[in-house]
Amino acid sequence: MKKEFLREAPPVIKDFLMYLQNIQGRSPLTIDEYYSDLRTFFRYMLKHKGLIDEDTEMGDISVSGVDIEMIKSITSDDILDFFNYCINERENKPASRARKTTVLRHFFRHLKEIRFLIEKNPMDIIVSPKRKKALPKYLTLQQSQKLLESVDGKYKIRDECILTLFLNCGLRLSELVGINLNDINDERILKVCGKGNKEREIYLNDACIEAIEAYKKVRPVEGVKDKKALFISRNHNRISNKTVQALVYKYLNAIGMEGYSVHKLRHTAATLMYQEGGVDIRVLQDILGHENLGTTQIYTHISQKQSIEAMRSNPLGKSKHHDDNE
Repeated sequence: MKKEFLREAPPVIKDFLMYLQNIQGRSPLTIDEYYSDLRTFFRYMLKHKGLIDEDTEMGDISVSGVDIEMIKSITSDDILDFFNYCINERENKPASRARKTTVLRHFFRHLKEIRFLIEKNPMDIIVSPKRKKALPKYLTLQQSQKLLESVDGKYKIRDECILTLFLNCGLRLSELVGINLNDINDERILKVCGKGNKEREIYLNDACIEAIEAYKKVRPVEGVKDKKALFISRNHNRISNKTVQALVYKYLNAIGMEGYSVHKLRHTAATLMYQEGGVDIRVLQDILGHENLGTTQIYTHISQKQSIEAMRSNPLGKSKHHDDNE
């Protein structure tokens, strides 16, 4: 959790965030997102209820004075007003509003069912906005090969190793950055720490082992500040999320795949394993670290979509109408 959150957040919100972090094992990124959404919500509520000067800019409103008595005054109508504000003023899309709904639902449930601080949950009648389900974007096998071939520069071997792990293992960004040298054993098993601090093991294929061994030969040793880290930055620190994102964007742009992201490489690995490698969907679930099979099944939908398109493209598939006069 960021230090400024610890300073600014009122006790009732801080308690909730610490519960997420220490009891539920949520990641620092999740904690940041939860706090950001709660801060936006309570900034609006303070202004909506006339508890601050109405001319105060939203970004200047402090939520440090929010307490349980103020929270008890919040009704379902107030929350609906907040979501109207999100739609009309902030122009939040359904996905953003759905995330805020989830955060508020968890927060008020925590106050009622964990801390017993409120008797009624104003979120009980609030329905999450429907989100359009979009199939994940991914690179084809040829595009993936082209991406690997595009790697060059001073950190070519390191960057090639990073892309190889993304494309073969379906790692999340945080999982790759968090890899330590001792997370890879002699049996070619990589141990990664995923969402909720859940560990899983991934078998490394020949391409991954070859890339890792090549990188180890050039990996900095002298002056390295985090000696456990596998991937090292130019400043001899553990490589950061931001650095990895930047190098991935650079190589994706180099092959004309603007608009794709690090997470698209995870989708690519999953799609290639399922469609090209014939990996069972439950095995794929374990590799990706999905808690629910339903999350993994989106890759079967991709395959079905491609099957439909393939059938439609068959030149013999056109309807043949006979002219009665012939």
